[in-house]
Amino acid sequence: MNRRSITKRAAVVTATAVVALGTVGTVAATAGPKPAAKPSKAQIAGLFDRWNAALKTGDPETVADLYAKDAVLLPTVSNKVRTDHAGIVDYFEHFLANKPVGKKVQTIVNVLDKNSAIDTGVYEFTLTDPKTGAKSTVEARYTYEYEKRGGEWLIVNHHSSKMPEG
Repeated sequence: MNRRSITKRAAVVTATAVVALGTVGTVAATAGPKPAAKPSKAQIAGLFDRWNAALKTGDPETVADLYAKDAVLLPTVSNKVRTDHAGIVDYFEHFLANKPVGKKVQTIVNVLDKNSAIDTGVYEFTLTDPKTGAKSTVEARYTYEYEKRGGEWLIVNHHSSKMPEG
């Protein structure tokens, strides 16, 4: 064997080794557990349906359980900021007396990462006066900030305010 054929053979062996290592590296990189996927915008928007269904139960505890223990609620029809479970329950005890039925008018969802998202927009509530039975509609702006905690999506921030021109 001459020097030239040894050099060619070494080049072929080196190239084969690089391809083989690259293949093994690619397989090793994809063989581990997949990271959790970000939720879709539709999944986050659908969390409102869960909240709205909780309202229909008429049970303030059921609604408040959708909020994190350290959640902040800036409610639609109260001037009082709610920063704990008892305060959120208190708000919904009064709000649920009006048998609210919510409907989104406009939704903008921003998925921040696999464990946090924001749903903001406009919704309206049909309310029934508990004394007279008269129905009224309140249109409001809203923001829900969600975090996935312990595998469950919880509301960590909820702001709702009547439309200023409505």
